Amino acid sequence: MKKKIQKLIAHLGYGSRRKIERCILNQDILVNGKIVTIGDRYDCKSIKRLTIRGIDISLDKLSVIDARLILYNKPEGEICSRFNFYDNSSVFNRLPVLKNNRWISIGRLDLNSSGLLLFTTDGDIAHRFMHPRFKIKREYLVRVFGQINEKKLSMLSSGIKIQNRYCKFSSIECVKRKKNMWFKVSLYEGRNREVRRLWNAVNVKVSRLIRIRYGDFVLPKTLPAKKWIELSLDNSVFSK
Repeated sequence: MKKKIQKLIAHLGYGSRRKIERCILNQDILVNGKIVTIGDRYDCKSIKRLTIRGIDISLDKLSVIDARLILYNKPEGEICSRFNFYDNSSVFNRLPVLKNNRWISIGRLDLNSSGLLLFTTDGDIAHRFMHPRFKIKREYLVRVFGQINEKKLSMLSSGIKIQNRYCKFSSIECVKRKKNMWFKVSLYEGRNREVRRLWNAVNVKVSRLIRIRYGDFVLPKTLPAKKWIELSLDNSVFSK
C-alpha cells in the first residue's frame, strides 16, 4: 500500500510530519534521485534511495512500516484485551507474532460475542476504520428472546435514547422466525455493547451475537473459530 512520503519519513524518526513537509517545500528530499512534492505516495519496496538535504537515509526500518491487516474469527469466551483477566484467553494470543511492531485491534467484541475482528499494524488504518466520519458499516447476526412487534422494530430503526444519545440500527431484517428468532442488523458506529443495549431497550434479550461484516470485509463461512487470514489493503477507505 502506498503512503505519503512525509508519513514514511516520520516513521523512520526524522522529525514530525510538519517539519518534513517544510523540507519537501524546500525541495530538500529526494526519492530515487527525484525531488518529491507534497502528496507524493510510495510503497516501501519502491524506495531504493532516500536523501534529505543531500544525506543518504538508512532504509532498514522501512521493512516494518508496510501495514498488515488480518481478519480473525473470534469465539465466545475470548477477551479483546492484551491482558488476560479472570483466566479468560485473549484474542491477541492467537495472532501471528510480529517483530518490531504490534497488532492494533479495530473495534472490539465483548466476551460473549463472536465473529469477525480486524487487526492492523497501522494506526491510521485503525483510525479510518473506527472513526464515524468514514461511515464504516458493521453487520451482525443476532438471536433474540422476547416479544417482538412492528412497533419495537420501528423504534430500533428510528432511534432510541441510550445514555443521553440516540442510537439506532441502519438496517434490521428477520432471517429466521421459528423457535429461535434471528435478525441481521447493521449500524455505523458500534459503540460499547450498542447492539445488546438497543435490544434491551425494547425488553428483548440477546442470547447470541455474531459479527459477520465490517466495511467491505465479510467473515468467511469456511474460516474456523480461533483462526485468522491475511487481507488485502487495496481498499478506497485507505486512500482518502
